Amino acid sequence: MDNRLLDILCCPITRRPLVRMDETLLAEINTAIVAGKVRNHGGESLTEILTGGLVSQDGDLVYPVRDDIPVLLEEECIHWAAFKG
Repeated sequence: MDNRLLDILCCPITRRPLVRMDETLLAEINTAIVAGKVRNHGGESLTEILTGGLVSQDGDLVYPVRDDIPVLLEEECIHWAAFKG
């Protein structure tokens, strides 16, 4: 994903900037997905691991990136704060 695009993207829920998900968070989320513990805002259980994502600066909201395209739909968002720890 182009850095210029990332500079203008924001969370559709909070309107705050998003940053690239780091490898540590990606691994944590994928472990939880494999364990069947993650649902998106739309209520769907996630079964497909993520290859990347964008995350709110506080780390609470995660948006998947599929085929190098950020999916910035509220129902696709993962409220990671509800699942972590």
